[in-house]
Order: sequence, then structure tokens, then C-alpha cells
Amino acid sequence: MNDILLVFISGFSIGLLGSFHCVGMCGPLALALPIHHLSSFYKSLSVLFYNIGRAVTYASMGVVFGIIGQSFNFFNWQQGLSIGAGILILAILLMNQFGNVNTNQFSRFSQAIKVKLGTYLKSDKKLISYLYIGLLNGFLPCGLVYIAIASAIATGSILSSSLLMFSFGLGTLPVMALTMVLGKFISINLRQRLNKITPYLIMAVAVLLIVRGFNLGIPYLSPAHDANHVTCCHN
Repeated sequence: MNDILLVFISGFSIGLLGSFHCVGMCGPLALALPIHHLSSFYKSLSVLFYNIGRAVTYASMGVVFGIIGQSFNFFNWQQGLSIGAGILILAILLMNQFGNVNTNQFSRFSQAIKVKLGTYLKSDKKLISYLYIGLLNGFLPCGLVYIAIASAIATGSILSSSLLMFSFGLGTLPVMALTMVLGKFISINLRQRLNKITPYLIMAVAVLLIVRGFNLGIPYLSPAHDANHVTCCHN
């Protein structure tokens, strides 16, 4: 039970702290949602449906990447995976900061998602439409989502991976909801400043993943790994 709670808190924390990055990156889309003419009740439901849609998409990603993490866990490679994920995140961070790396390698896929989003934004809105928009928005390439995915893989479990990704989505909800409701008070300059926080968050998550993999015996942060643990037994 403690492990499940830790996974939930980890995902929620990444989402909550990283949601300031979302204001700069996903803020324009959130602000484009026509909710300001709605009553307070329907406005709240629309915001909730949109953000729950994103969280559900992230959870589905967690299932896929959890299968990868569980495969590593089966062969007792979980610690190496955690260290490797942390190093990879740091490498990508350094390349993005000092190199000329295009992080959006899925431009066609991203463009197709944006076209579909545009269709929903132009259509008559029902509550379910905001859920669809959130579901689609969850597939848009985003550096913060990649961080969450790396952390999800390192859990070594399909359930934990999915839970971490879902709680990550929930963690972004408070700031994103405020952005959608009070967005007109958030200047472009402020959004750009918030984006500058992201590299530090990424670095912190990467370091935590590396420390976690070193088997230092620190409860929750770097728990001791039982080398004799067997994932699957046969009679």
C-alpha cells in the first residue's frame, strides 16, 4: 500500500511542479477552449472533463510503457533501468540546452492531432467534447510528459506505471484549471518565465532516478533491493 501511495505522490508531484511548464506550452490551447460564456457549473465540468481526458491518455501510455518496465523488472534489471533513464534524461536536457536538438520528432503525428483538435474547437461544444479534446491533447509531444514516462518505466510495474502517469495528469490539473479560468490575467512574459523552471525540474527528476537505482538503502528515495527476490516462481 505504501508503494502505491509513493507512486501516486511521485506522479502527482511531477505533474504539479511541472504544470508551470504546461502554462507556457499547453496554455494557448487551454485558453482557446470556449468556456468563458458558460455558467460556473458547466465551466467547472468542462475544465474537469478536459483535464480528466488528458489524465486518462497519460494512464493509457503508462500501461504501454509499464510493460517495458515490467520486462526489465522480470530480469532484475530494474536498478540499471532507473539509472539509465536518469542518465538519458540528463543527456537530453544537456543537448536541448547546449545543442540544436529538435524535440518534436513526431511532427506529422503532432500535426494530425492538432488538426483533429481544431475540428473539435470549431464544432458545437458538448461536455463530452471537452473530454475528447483532453484525450487528444494528451498525445501531443511534450518534454514534461517524456519525463513522466521515464519515471513510469522505472517503476517496473504496469499498474504502478499507469497510476504514476494518471496521477501525473491529476497533478497538472490545479494550475491548468486556473489557467483556463483566469488565463486572460496570465501574460506571455509570465508564461515564458515559467518555462525557464522546467530544466531544473527535469534535472531533479533525473538525479532522483539515478539515486534510486544505486540501492543505497534509503527508504522511499533509494530502497534496498533484494537480490534474491524472484518475480515469478514455478512449482
